[in-house]
Amino acid sequence: MKNTYSLHIGILLAEQIDFELHGLFQYNGNTISGKHTCSCSAVGLKLDDLQTQSQLLITPTSDNDFFEIHNVVIGINFHWQRQETQRFKGALRLIVENNQVRAINILDIEEYLKSVISSEMSATSSLELLKAHAIISRSWVLYPIVEKPIPQHYPTATRDRLIKWYERDAHRNFDVCSDDHCQRYQGITRIVSQHVSEAIEQTRGLVLKYNGHIADARFYKCCGGATEHFSNAWDNRDFDYLTTLRDYKTTDLPDLTKENEARKWIMSSPEAFCNTTDKAVLSQVLNNYDQETADFYRWTIRYSQNELSALIEKKSGINFGTITALNPIKRGPSGRLIELEIVGTKRTMTIGKELEIRRWLSSTHLYSSAFIVERNDNNDFILHGAGWGHGVGLCQIGAAMMAHQGYNYQQILMHYFPHTNIETL
Repeated sequence: MKNTYSLHIGILLAEQIDFELHGLFQYNGNTISGKHTCSCSAVGLKLDDLQTQSQLLITPTSDNDFFEIHNVVIGINFHWQRQETQRFKGALRLIVENNQVRAINILDIEEYLKSVISSEMSATSSLELLKAHAIISRSWVLYPIVEKPIPQHYPTATRDRLIKWYERDAHRNFDVCSDDHCQRYQGITRIVSQHVSEAIEQTRGLVLKYNGHIADARFYKCCGGATEHFSNAWDNRDFDYLTTLRDYKTTDLPDLTKENEARKWIMSSPEAFCNTTDKAVLSQVLNNYDQETADFYRWTIRYSQNELSALIEKKSGINFGTITALNPIKRGPSGRLIELEIVGTKRTMTIGKELEIRRWLSSTHLYSSAFIVERNDNNDFILHGAGWGHGVGLCQIGAAMMAHQGYNYQQILMHYFPHTNIETL
C-alpha cells in the first residue's frame, strides 16, 4: 500500500458558493448529486434551502466522481486576477469563516500535485521539467507539515520605517490555499497531459533534503538572471541551498548589492537560462493568462509624479504628500531592493522587504523589486526592472529552458538548490 497524506486545500471564500456534483456523493448519510448553493445564516451554514451545522463534508462514492465550483478567484491581487469555473477530485468541506463560506478540498497529496504542476506550469511541459517541479512542489508542501518550523516574524514598524514580510502560516483552517500565496492548485481543470501522471509516478515520494531534513523549496516565474537569498524575502535566516547564483552555465556574477553594478545589470540583457523569447518553451511553462505577461526578463513601468503619489497613498494608507524621490537603501545580491526610501513633501519612510515594496509600487504587484529609478523632463518616475517574482529558489522559466536544452530533472534541481539531495520520504 502506498503511503499517502490527505491535504486540506482552501479553494474559495465567498458569501455564497455555487457548486455542482458530478457523480454520486455522500452527505449526512444521504446520496446527493447535481447543483447546490451554500451560504451563511445566523446559526451556521445553509445548504440550498436547508439549515445545517457550521461545517459539512461531502465525499465522493467513486474515483470517477468530481465536483465543480463556480467563480473561483485566481491570481488574487495580481495583474492577472480573474474568476474561473474549476473541477476537483476528492471531498468538499464547507465551513463558516469570518461570516462567509469557505470551500476546502480534501485530497491525496499525490493527486494534489498532479494539479499543482499543471497549474504552476503547463500540463504540456516537458517531462523533465514536470518531474523537477513535482519534487519541489512536494517538498514545499510537506516542509511545514513534517519539519514544523517555528515562524520568525519580527516586523519593524515605526513612523519612519516599515520592514515586513509575508509567510505561508496565514491559514488556520486548512494546510494550503489554492492560489499564488501558496502554490497554484486549479483542480483537474488543468490536467490535460499524460506527462503529468508520468511525472508524479516517476517521482512519487521524492523530496529535496538538506542535512536530513526536507528542504523549504521555493520557486517563482523568472529570476532576471540571478537568484536571491532567502532572508531577503522572508525570515532573517538563510539556507545554504537558497542562495544567490547566476542562472546560467557560468558562475560569474557582479556584486549587485552595489548600486552602480545593479544599474548596469538591470539596464543590460545578460545571458541567462530565463533570458528567452522562445514561444515554444514559454508556452510550456506559462499558462494562458501568464502568457499575457511578455516582458518578464526586463521591463519598464512609467508613473507621473501625481500617479505615483496617489498610488502610494492608496496602497499604504499613508499621506506622503507629493512623492519627490524613491531612493534605494539596500539591495540583495540578485539586485532586488530589500529596503526602499520613499520621500514625500509630508513624510519620508523606509519600507521593505521585497514584497512590501512590490505591493506599494503597483495597483497589483510589481513584477519584482529588482529595479532602478530614472526621472525625465516631465518629472515622471520610470522604473526599469528585471525578473518576475521574489527570486528565491527555482526559476520556472529558467528551468524550462534547461529542460529544453537537454538537462534532466536532477541537473535542474541541483542547479537551483545546491547542496541538497533527492531522497524518498
